[in-house]
Amino acid sequence: MKAIRRFTVRPVLPDTLRPLADLAHNLRWSWHEPTRALFESLVPPSEAAPNGADPVRVLGALEAPRLAAHAADRDFLARLDAAAEDLDHYLHAPRWYQGSSGDGPAAVAYFSPEFGVAAALPQYSGGLGILAGDHLKSASDLGVPLIGVGLLYRHGYFRQSLGRDGWQQEQYPVLDPGELPVTLLREDDGTPARITLALPGGRSLHAHLWIARVGRVPLLMLDSDVEENAPGERSVTDRLYGGGSEHRLLQEMLLGIGGVRAVRTYTRLTGHPAPEVFHSNEGHAGFLGLERIRELQGEGLDFDSALETVRAGTVFTTHTPVPAGIDRFDRALVARHLGDDGALPGVDLGRILALGDETPLGGEPGVFNMAAMGLRLAQRANGVSTLHGAVSRSMFAGLWPGFDAEEVPITSITNGVHAPTWVAPEVTRLSPDASDRELWELRRTLRERLVADVRDRLRASWRQRGAAAAELGWTESVLDPDVLTIGFARRVPSYKRLTLMLRDKDRLRALLLHPERPVQLVVAGKAHPADDGGKRLVQELVRFADDPRVRHRIVFLPDYGMEMARGLYPGCDVWLNNPLRPLEACGTSGMKAALNGCLNLSVLDGWWDEWFRPDFGWAIPTADGAASADEDRRDDLEAAALYELIERRVAPRFYDRGPDGVPSGWTAMVRRTLADLGPKVLADRMVREYVEKLYVPAAVARRALGPDRARDLAAWKARVREAWPKVAVDRVEVGDGLADDLADAELGATPVVRVRVTLGALGPDDVEVQAVTGRVDADDTLAATRTVTLKPAGGPDLEGRLPYAGTLELDRTGSFGCTVRVLPAHPLLAHPAELGLAALPEETTGEGAGVLLR
Repeated sequence: MKAIRRFTVRPVLPDTLRPLADLAHNLRWSWHEPTRALFESLVPPSEAAPNGADPVRVLGALEAPRLAAHAADRDFLARLDAAAEDLDHYLHAPRWYQGSSGDGPAAVAYFSPEFGVAAALPQYSGGLGILAGDHLKSASDLGVPLIGVGLLYRHGYFRQSLGRDGWQQEQYPVLDPGELPVTLLREDDGTPARITLALPGGRSLHAHLWIARVGRVPLLMLDSDVEENAPGERSVTDRLYGGGSEHRLLQEMLLGIGGVRAVRTYTRLTGHPAPEVFHSNEGHAGFLGLERIRELQGEGLDFDSALETVRAGTVFTTHTPVPAGIDRFDRALVARHLGDDGALPGVDLGRILALGDETPLGGEPGVFNMAAMGLRLAQRANGVSTLHGAVSRSMFAGLWPGFDAEEVPITSITNGVHAPTWVAPEVTRLSPDASDRELWELRRTLRERLVADVRDRLRASWRQRGAAAAELGWTESVLDPDVLTIGFARRVPSYKRLTLMLRDKDRLRALLLHPERPVQLVVAGKAHPADDGGKRLVQELVRFADDPRVRHRIVFLPDYGMEMARGLYPGCDVWLNNPLRPLEACGTSGMKAALNGCLNLSVLDGWWDEWFRPDFGWAIPTADGAASADEDRRDDLEAAALYELIERRVAPRFYDRGPDGVPSGWTAMVRRTLADLGPKVLADRMVREYVEKLYVPAAVARRALGPDRARDLAAWKARVREAWPKVAVDRVEVGDGLADDLADAELGATPVVRVRVTLGALGPDDVEVQAVTGRVDADDTLAATRTVTLKPAGGPDLEGRLPYAGTLELDRTGSFGCTVRVLPAHPLLAHPAELGLAALPEETTGEGAGVLLR
């Protein structure tokens, strides 16, 4: 028989144990070791989970006799009081943000489709969600007043297992909110708070709000599994990244539009300050800007004025370096769901569709692009590493015509990871003055712990695959705590190249079985359920690892997740990453490994391209030029380079032991990784940068844009766009003050630039005239440019042209060029390229246009 209803029976805690409920329902326990240990002590040894206790489930399973015993245990009560007092201090004492600039926003709403906060709340699939979880946790540690906004998926992402043939299989367990560290938001009368979206055909999508406490940060999670919904709408939040196109659109409408309404409900019921800044973590939540436009229109603003107001207070982060990673929907589908018969009545549908137009990016006219909309709705945008910022500026340059890619207004803030979550306690406690022997012994202890965990997981996996206990004796000798251990764990899209290590299987076997310097590999990762190509990669790896000749040296662990990762990163000596460059936007798994003293072996992509030093690990050479165009040849070359590095540099460094048995060269690299690389990869650094570079400027810009100024700015932009076709740059003269049109100049010279410009219906206050200099290539293309603002130099001539002039400073030698351009200028613009308008000379080369410096 199967139950037709499911419910949770909670224990009644004695008064002395009441603080346990608060501790269990604040996810700070997931990164606070004393609280974790407190709950682990509640679990009988015979029932202890190998990877720690989920406090909510622990409390739910406590029976009366055990509760009574703990209620009378003075030692336990003292630890409980200490943990409760520590949490109270953490939640209420001033932190970094409270002591920083007073310009910071009263609150920031941070939207993401997934959040990886703890394994006990499985609402993540991979790096995007883990990054979002770390963002919330570090914001909490720093006191940043963030409100997280996401969805509560009743099946989460999938659980992965393997069939007998190594093929990935998926299971979707039902998640009962009563067994999760979440509470239902209720109205003052006790009824559940509810968010409603109108859908076409008179239907409605209702959602309840669950709150997860992430330290000081509330995480609001919308849940469509409510009785008022029809079956189709009830299943909207069933699975993370599940269903077809319309299902996905409804999820993103609920996240963006419903998320804004959820924030309004939460602040109304709790008194929490309303957000001044809205941060969209990828395009999935982009509809949040449309809902805010609808709100402002209800307050009397027109669409354009509302758009300017929304843009001023919006931050957009892109995480993908390829167009294929962007959510795109059929325009007709979007029109049907967002029109007057849908979720946003009264908002101009034509303007909505224009925001998602991808044709400037070379896309299709019938497609609505969520990233294009996200960028158009945000005045500030960023990529997630320096390299990814450059890739993003190039990828989205079409949205800012007239500007070179390096001038596109997309900055970068390199991701970071939350150290208390990912660093083994023993590493945290390690003294900076620890000797090489102490450091090496710690590395062996962590490796030994990983080996034990791997053996347990491997046996469980083989039993799931149908093996009998009697045939699994070999698992007792899988891996060796004294062998160089390389880890590789991540999602399995093709660009991450899970099987690059298998390009030459004989050479890999030789590395694994080397008689003096053996290597062992621990591999994990999930392919998307709809990605059969990814599943074939998993199967190929599993079949190689099943080979009796090497199965003691290479393992594939199914169901990669946060708890597995917490043991994997500290226990590995080397973290391997071999994506196709530059398709890894950041790649934070190597950061987590580095914080534990694990060295990186990676392609120079994402964060590793930015912070690689030979002290921290090794860079895998990449195939450039013609070789990169031939996929097979490229993979062969890069795999050969990988084998060469492991064989000739990595393994020898690990096994080069001194008389005391310690590899001093290796421990020196570990020490420098912990001391020099560690501080760079922290999420605290990342969140501070978001505050200082994006949140504070966005809050200041939003405060400056009241209704009247928003109307004025919108009217000014409309006037500039209408007049811009008549703006023109006439002949440019470059001279040294004695002779015009220099052919060359001496270092240190200060030539004068003179130009006449036609502004049409615009005035000098509407524009900025710039001289742009830089190095030139054979095609006279400018690079490494610098700008000089030119000043008015008199009245208009007979044709109405205005003279401008300025002085260049020639402080670099080589072949340089110069041009002049006119840009729109307004004090409320965040960037000169904001409007995507620039007027250049009709001929940017030729007499007088170039300056040669020698």
